[in-house]
Amino acid sequence: MSTASLIAFDGGAAVLELVELSKRFVGVQALDRCSLAVSPGTLLGFLGPNGAGKTTAMRSVFGLVRLDHGEVRWAGRPVAVEDRLRFGYLPEQRGLYPRMRIRDQITYFGETHGMSRPAAAERADRWLAAFGLANRAGDRLEQLSHGNQQRVQLAAALVHDPDLLVLDEPFAGLDPVAVDRLGAVLREQAEAGKAVLFSSHQLDLVEHLCEEVVTIDHGRVVMSGRLADLKRAFPYRRVEIEVRHGDGAWLPQVSGIVEQAIDGERVSLIVDRDVDLGALLAAAEAAGPVTHFAFEPPSLSDLFRRAVAP
Repeated sequence: MSTASLIAFDGGAAVLELVELSKRFVGVQALDRCSLAVSPGTLLGFLGPNGAGKTTAMRSVFGLVRLDHGEVRWAGRPVAVEDRLRFGYLPEQRGLYPRMRIRDQITYFGETHGMSRPAAAERADRWLAAFGLANRAGDRLEQLSHGNQQRVQLAAALVHDPDLLVLDEPFAGLDPVAVDRLGAVLREQAEAGKAVLFSSHQLDLVEHLCEEVVTIDHGRVVMSGRLADLKRAFPYRRVEIEVRHGDGAWLPQVSGIVEQAIDGERVSLIVDRDVDLGALLAAAEAAGPVTHFAFEPPSLSDLFRRAVAP
């Protein structure tokens, strides 16, 4: 499923393009002809194991990495300094001032992106309220919990109403309520026509939020496209069957089973995509009353594991 030549998705002309990026650090090939694209109104999940090159790729968008090869483009041309004023960035490592007051800090970041102080302050108040931090506006960053510091970092990335959001592990350290709120914010940004690229190891969140994903491993794209299409093309499915008083002895009668696990009366299977479900159910019913039968498409975790398998 490698698509290293991918430049645009079907959803529209690409706004952000990473074209054949290569970068080598001492002893490590961080990026190896890595290409991806994000279109307007798209939430793109950027996945990969630790050390796969995700952070290097995202830093390249902001000119923080000197590439050995390749180019980052915005609207079809090389990214310029003035373009980056319209980008919002949340780095994996905290990029804020620990002793600066929260409202002042967000306002400052708005000003660095070309906003007037009154406009930046008004937008800072709006995002502090949205993230439940209005009552902490006068506190210093170092007084906040890790999760609340992450919310401030997000507000700083959003304050200037960017056209592109690049977020490196934005859900890290957030409680479930904050995760839900951030997910809603990212959807709102995409629905407003923004391009959103974010990385996360929380694959269930990516699956819930994104229609499109790109996975890299050792700096190379190993899987990309629409999640629904990737699931449809995946060669395996999951099946769970529970037979009252059963012990799974009926399983050898059925072809197409790749993996199996038996836990009492319940059997969990990985089966070929085209397995004969009728034959599978009939074999189970012949062994006893079937009390549970579930046929499930692959999860994003299944796709990810197969894409990055050694």
